[in-house]
Amino acid sequence: MAEAYIVAATRTAGGRKGGKLKDWHPADLGGSVLNNIIDRTGIDPAAVEDVIMGCVGQVGEQAVNIARNAVLASKLPESVPATSVDRQCGSSQQAMQFAAQAVMSGTMDVVIASGVESMTRVPMGLAAVLPAQNGFGNYKSPRMEERYPNIQFSQFMGAEMVAEKYGLTKDELDAFSYESHRRAIAATQAGAFKNEIVALEITDAEGNKTLHTVDEGIRFDASLEGIKGVKLLRENGRLTAASSSQICDGASAVMVVSEKALKEHGLKPLARIHHLSLLGHDPVIMLEAPIPATERALKRAGMKIDDIDAFEVNEAFASVPVAYAKHLGADPAKINVNGGAIALGHPLGASGTKLMATLLGVLEQKGGKYGLQTMCEGGGMANVTIVERL
Repeated sequence: MAEAYIVAATRTAGGRKGGKLKDWHPADLGGSVLNNIIDRTGIDPAAVEDVIMGCVGQVGEQAVNIARNAVLASKLPESVPATSVDRQCGSSQQAMQFAAQAVMSGTMDVVIASGVESMTRVPMGLAAVLPAQNGFGNYKSPRMEERYPNIQFSQFMGAEMVAEKYGLTKDELDAFSYESHRRAIAATQAGAFKNEIVALEITDAEGNKTLHTVDEGIRFDASLEGIKGVKLLRENGRLTAASSSQICDGASAVMVVSEKALKEHGLKPLARIHHLSLLGHDPVIMLEAPIPATERALKRAGMKIDDIDAFEVNEAFASVPVAYAKHLGADPAKINVNGGAIALGHPLGASGTKLMATLLGVLEQKGGKYGLQTMCEGGGMANVTIVERL
């Protein structure tokens, strides 16, 4: 089977809800990272054979194939097709895996995998709310109800169930959340994100133009005491808004190519796709899926947990990476080295390729060889991608 290589990765700095990226239309936001990927590689834009873009809220400004709209808002020629993917929080990680599969199959040589989400302009859950307003009910069908009677699938409840199942305390989750901010602060101040972030021009209320280059969600004044003082999401629970991922606007992209494309276009690979897989799991506890998915992925790849030099485990809620490390025996010091979504934000459909951009940066900074990316997804699923830095 042919190999698939990542030759460039980029992301925007995250924007808070109603924050610095609120005036960016999501198609333009997506187009900005497509342009940056072309700039980073110097490749002829016409050589791109497909754009696969993850997006969860595919309504309103993100409707009508946001991927194609982003292409039309970019410097890519009209000849470049595009399609949009929804695998919930794993949407752009799945886009990357689809891109790698296209290259490995030999049917394509140059594919851009990307993601975009403007959670300010297209609020979370909007797609599920609209049908109910029109009298057609919600996404849970009568046959789903028969299989899962009187159960409302909820990521919030799933996160609490994970905490309970793995015996995690509120103090553990609060400490992890504080560490996410501490690591993100240290990484930002050290310039660790500099090479992965594309600067975007923003205009403030007074008409002043500046460049957005720092993740807006980081609380540079965060304290453990402050985090501990945030109220619980539910009575007798363990999680709070401070131990949950932040609503975020953003976009990200990676370019995946074949060995043939490396030679034809003079590209230098950052990493090789070593393994990719996907697992469906219990949709009720929902967010536990990265654990069995990683166990299976490592077994299929013939690897052990200690073979991995850096992990990106999406911080949808603190209970997910804490349970992950506890159950699998992964070194916490290797997980989300530069902080995660609790501090940096979780722009849903953009988070997959966003995390890959960060993972590649960490591997380079730490001199690591193998990196593993995974994330919990609505409906009880998880993607796992293992890369080898070159």
